[in-house]
Parts: sequence; C-alpha cells; structure tokens
Amino acid sequence: MATDNQAPIDQPPLRSQSLLYGIVGQETRQVTRQVPADEPPQLPVNAELRSIGKPIRRLDAVQKVTGTAKYTFDVQLPGMLYARQVVCPWPHAKVISIDTSAAESYPGVRAVHVLETLLQTARLRDPEAEARNKYPTVRFAGQTVAAVAAETQRIADQAAKLVKVEYERLPHVSELVAAMDDEAPIVFPGPVEQPSTAGGGGAPEGLPQKGNVRGPNFGMPGMTPTGDIDQGLAEADVVVEAEYRTQVQTHVPMETHGIVADWRDDELTIYASTQHTHSVRDEAAEYFDLPKSKIRVISDFTGGGFGAKYGINNFGLLAIHLSQKAGAPVRMMLDRREEHVSAGNRPNSLQRVRIGAKQDGTLTAIDVISWGTGGIAGGAGIGFCYNALYPCPNMRTEQYDVFTNAGPCAAFRAPGQVQGIFSLEQAMDELADRLQLDPIMLRERIDTKPTDDMLARAHERKIAAERFGWDRRRPPNSDAGPVKRGMGMAQAQWVYVVSPPTTVEVRIADDGSVSVYNSAQDIGTGTRTVLAQVVAEEFGLDAENIGVYIGDTRFPWGPPSGGSRVTASVTAPARNAAYAAARDLAARLAPLFDDADPDDIFFAGGKVGVRGNEGAARPLKEAAKEAKFGEISKLAKRHDDYEGFVLSGETSISRHGLGGVQFAEVAVDVETGVVKVERVVAASDCGRPINPKLVESQVIGGIIQGVSYAIYEDRIMDATSGHQLNANVDQYRMVGSRETPEIEVLLIEQIGAQSSTDARGIAEASNVATSAAIANAFYNATGKRIRTLPMNPANVLAALSA
Repeated sequence: MATDNQAPIDQPPLRSQSLLYGIVGQETRQVTRQVPADEPPQLPVNAELRSIGKPIRRLDAVQKVTGTAKYTFDVQLPGMLYARQVVCPWPHAKVISIDTSAAESYPGVRAVHVLETLLQTARLRDPEAEARNKYPTVRFAGQTVAAVAAETQRIADQAAKLVKVEYERLPHVSELVAAMDDEAPIVFPGPVEQPSTAGGGGAPEGLPQKGNVRGPNFGMPGMTPTGDIDQGLAEADVVVEAEYRTQVQTHVPMETHGIVADWRDDELTIYASTQHTHSVRDEAAEYFDLPKSKIRVISDFTGGGFGAKYGINNFGLLAIHLSQKAGAPVRMMLDRREEHVSAGNRPNSLQRVRIGAKQDGTLTAIDVISWGTGGIAGGAGIGFCYNALYPCPNMRTEQYDVFTNAGPCAAFRAPGQVQGIFSLEQAMDELADRLQLDPIMLRERIDTKPTDDMLARAHERKIAAERFGWDRRRPPNSDAGPVKRGMGMAQAQWVYVVSPPTTVEVRIADDGSVSVYNSAQDIGTGTRTVLAQVVAEEFGLDAENIGVYIGDTRFPWGPPSGGSRVTASVTAPARNAAYAAARDLAARLAPLFDDADPDDIFFAGGKVGVRGNEGAARPLKEAAKEAKFGEISKLAKRHDDYEGFVLSGETSISRHGLGGVQFAEVAVDVETGVVKVERVVAASDCGRPINPKLVESQVIGGIIQGVSYAIYEDRIMDATSGHQLNANVDQYRMVGSRETPEIEVLLIEQIGAQSSTDARGIAEASNVATSAAIANAFYNATGKRIRTLPMNPANVLAALSA
C-alpha cells in the first residue's frame, strides 16, 4: 500500500513505490522510491513496449535530406536586410574614434550600429582599473566593433569596409605559457569575474589573480582538496608523474552562428540558430529592457551546436539594434573566419599529474595542477573527472585560467572532461603497466564508487572487451615494420543533468489527433522523434501520427540542448502529460462502450476499446468525433528525480551519472608520424534508450568528433600578429570520411528508477574517452607515450624520439 510523504512545495505528494532497478538482461531487482502521486506507473522494459525503445527513423529525416528543413540561414522575410560585422584587426587595442558616415551614406545601407556593450568576455572586478572609454577595449583580433545592415549581403560587406576606426595599439600575448610569465603583456588590467551562463564556463567569484593567471579553482562543489598528498605519495609503491598538453579546438558546426532579428512596433521576433531558445529570449529582454512576453524566439532547425550557441552573443546584439533602427528584419550570419575566431572554442590545457598507488592498484594520492586559456573568457579547467571517477583518500586538483589575447572559449561537448580524461586515463594506463596489471583489471579494482554509472561501466568493460577482441592485445611495440598496430581503452564519466522547469503540453483534438508542445530546440539529436515516441506509447499510436511542435518560446518552457539534458528533461513530463491526457480521454470515451470503467479503456493500434472485449474496439478517430469533447490539454512539469538531486536549481544534477567505455585500435607509421584510427568499439549507457538508432548516432558522432580532436584539430595562432592562421575549413584540419574508423556501438538498457521514463542523455559521455583510448592504443603500438595533442606527425615524431 502506498503511503503519502511530504514533498517540496512545487511537487505533488509522494508515495512509496516498488520499482524495477538494474541493467536489463543482467541483474535487476526491486527498489523502493518516493514517487509523485500523479505520475503514471513504471514502464515495462523496452522489449515489451510498442514505440519506446524502437529504432524508428527520424521524423524530420526527409525534410533534411531533401533540403526543405528551414534553418536560420533559410529564413526569408519581406523587406529583410543583411548585416556584416566590423571587426578589429589588432589583438589588443583601445578604440579612439569611429566614423560611420561613409558607410551610412553608401547606397543600399539602411542602418549602422556601433557596439558599446561587449558580451562573451570576463569583466573587470573594478571597472575603474581601466581608463573609461565609450567603446569596449579590444582584446583579440576579430573582436566585434560595429555592424552594417543593407539591402543585400554584398552591399553590407562593402559598406562594412567603409567604417573608419582609429585604434591605439597595445601589447598582446596569445600563447598559454608566454601569458603565464610575470613580464607578459596584461590582458586585463585587474582581477576579473565571469559568471557561468546557460552554456557553462565561468568560475567561482573572488578567486585570486596575478597578471593573466586566475585561480586556483577547485572545480564543482565538493571538489576541494582532501587528505594529505605528500603522505599519500609516500605510502605509494608506484608513482606515475607526467605532463600532458591539449590544444584549442574550435566548434565548426555545419551551420555557423546566426540570427534573424525582426523588431516590429513593440514586439521582437528572433529566428536563431541556438541551443536554447529561452536564453536568447532572456538575454534580449535584459539588454533591450523588453518584457519577455514581447519577445518570441523560433528555432525550427539548428545546424549543429556543441556548447557555444547560447544567448544572443555580440552579433545578435548588433542585429537586434540594426533591426530596431531600420524598422525591418535583419539577418546576421557569421562567416567561417568569424565562426572560428569569435564564436567559441574548447580551451587548451597544460596538466601536471602525480598519481600514487599500492602494488595491488589501490590509489593513495592524486595530485593535479592545470592551466588553460579560454582567451578573454574564463572556464578553462579540466572538469571534475579526477574527483568523480575513481575514489582516492588524498586528492587535490588545482585549476587555473590564463587569459590571452584570443577569442573567448565556450562550453564544448563535455567541457573540461575531455581534457581531463586524456590525462587521467593515460596515467591509469601507465600505472597498470608499471604494476604489470591489465588495464581492465586495474579499473576493476579501483572503479568502485557505489553509483549506477559505475555498475554500468563494469558491465560495459566486459561486453566491449569481448566484442573488441581485447584478448588479442599484444605487448607494446610488437610489430617489426614501420607500421605498428596497437589497442587501448579508456573510460568516460559525465553527470546526469536535468532542467526541472521543463514543462510539456499534450493536446488531443476532437478528431482523435494527438500533438505535443515544448520550446526545446532540436540541434540534430532527434528531439522531435523522441517526444513523438514517448507520447505515442501512451496512445497506442505510431510516432509518425503524433504532431510535434518545438523550438518556439510560445510553447511551454524547454531545456537547453547542452549537458546531455534534453532527453532526461523532456521525456518524463511528456509521458506524464500524455498519460493524464489519455486517462481524461478514456473517461470521455467510456460512455461509448456501455459506460465501461475508464480504467478498462485501452488504446492500441490506432483503436480504442475495453479490456476483455477487444473485438469491439473502434478506430480512435471515429470514437473521438462521436464523443464531441472539443479539445483535451494537459500540462506536466519535470519532477525531481525520485531520489532527489545532489545539486538543485534550473540546472539540477542527479545523484547518479553516465558512464561509457571505449576501445580503440590504431596504426602508427613511425617513419612519417601518421596515426590512423582503424576501429573503435564503444559501450555506452543512457538509462532507458528511447530510440536506439538515435542513441547510436549520438555515440558515433561523439567518437568521430573525438577522433578529430585527437588526431587533427588545432587552432594555430601567430604570436606576432595575434591572428588565427587557419580560421577556415581547409587549413583547420578535421576528420573526414576517409579518416573515420569502423565504429561499433554497444548499448545497455539501464533502469535507474528515477523518473517515469528513466531516459538520460548520451552526447557528452560519447565524446569523453576517445582521445585517451587512442593515446593508450598509441602506446601499445609503439611503446612510447604521447602526451601532447593533436597526434599530428610533428607531435608523433617528437614522442617517438623522446
């Protein structure tokens, strides 16, 4: 018998329920959870469901492959103008004057605006530390100064060149180690702060700052140093000590950043290539002093977003100003150079690591100090993997931001974790080698934190090792010829994030058609399809029969597409709203079946009927029309996890997490320094997979991006000019189809007994372990450690000759 318990004020009463928990097909058991009283019963395992868990095709697949999907670049409005930014060519400068008269008088130009508020940058703690100026100080080459709106893109491009800006050039520094020097040019003339945003970044307030170096930052809550590092290292039988370097990686989405701003009268409509419609709306409301109700943000399709597409950004700020001035819609799309230089990047890192262990593998001490540069922005840490993955009694992770005259960093698919796991999992591999333990065996001994993601990784290690053929792994440097092959593995860890404000509406029209509404945007991950599958399950319909309406702030509040949170946030309220709507519909249709008990009404295969008399089932559309109920609408909010959160707020973090294990096989040509990743096997968990095909697609995408990061991508800065030399898609090398390895994805179905769907995200975890697995395979192939990314020929040959 369920018993009611006290619940938070915004939550319904709770009741104790016995729920299934564990990995389906392996070990499951019943656990007791506190479940909101208005939630539906727990779903059966996927094999027993009709829609959820089935690998159906994306609902928008045809639109995308035929070119009918409308991205921000495709938006065409009557009278629309086209904008181009004016950017500074110098990496550090004071703006003396700006003359826009020539641009304003150029035929076809409708508006010019000079930027006086700069976004995407750290801000001085004391504004008086810098001489006052009406124009923001330029701190990187490519920083936005002004913008022009004109009747055609060509006119806007030409007119932007006519804006005359007088600068006073200042000393600059664009390289990490050089910026750490006490004599280095100063990027900010005093300590700075940068709060985190919807896209992450930032750092705790009040950290010490000396010159360009800010910190130490110990990371997330609960990550302060523990124990005694010196004692732990003294107790160790083996100490691994090494230095690791990772590079700056830019986001390079298929669709560059951009918006179309349409300010008519007192209302503003924004079409945005964004990862969060509400962050765009909220920033626009703040900077233009508009009520949120007067701003509508629409994002039908977004051509990729890996963490940098939040808010309005500087280009959006300008586009809105230009639209207001011109009284017409204005489109501002970044070109490829602007995208590389100013739209965001994954910071680099310099990490010094010491790890001590007993002969049996027990960890005695972990000591890490890291420096990284996010250019003129904070947030260049190495994540929380050292504190979260393996238990250790003596732990210290010091992380420092180093400011340089370069474009600002932004969140990028598992921010910090990718850099941190590259060093951590290589150090663990080296530790296993020193202890003469198989790398999997070492992890079996130390991966013991009592969480369900740890349990998942244990199973994943087993199934992935078997599928990969780990037993074929040979000693390091076993091949005699110039091409040497090797195998490596690494583990991933990411947080299970939820946005509790998420609200979903489900409507049933009087013809029996069902639709679902949420303002979350689909950045290519399949949000439309997942919502349709969850709602279809409650009505016995095919997902294709569900109308899905998303990407519009006039719909109920939706989560940002970041942190692997969308599926975890939207599916539970979608199911809850659909369940409530289905029960309401059942009550209205019961009189059509001889006043049957509404609890006996079922929906299946597009029909409605009464249990025990299935032969009398009728088409749902026919029954709905006869019932004449008008419309049914139900709203449901994302409740807290059944076991609560470890950190609560608009972004809440579960007590559980996400795991993953990857195995890689590489070929290394020791004469040319060319590394080829030939094969990757990834075992991944995301709770209950709503659509296995979409989950596999996410994992494959994460691995490809991880291979690209490990082998190819590298922002090249010229120290003399402060310019990025490869700000294009030609010289900025990325993985292509010929470099993509054979990839096999193994999914597990894990019931966590945390929500009405138990679905979680996968995007971050799929990207975290790749570079470390490749680096460990490199060691197995060559007998040499490569501790510097990317693994291009120069770095490979240097590692081989070390």
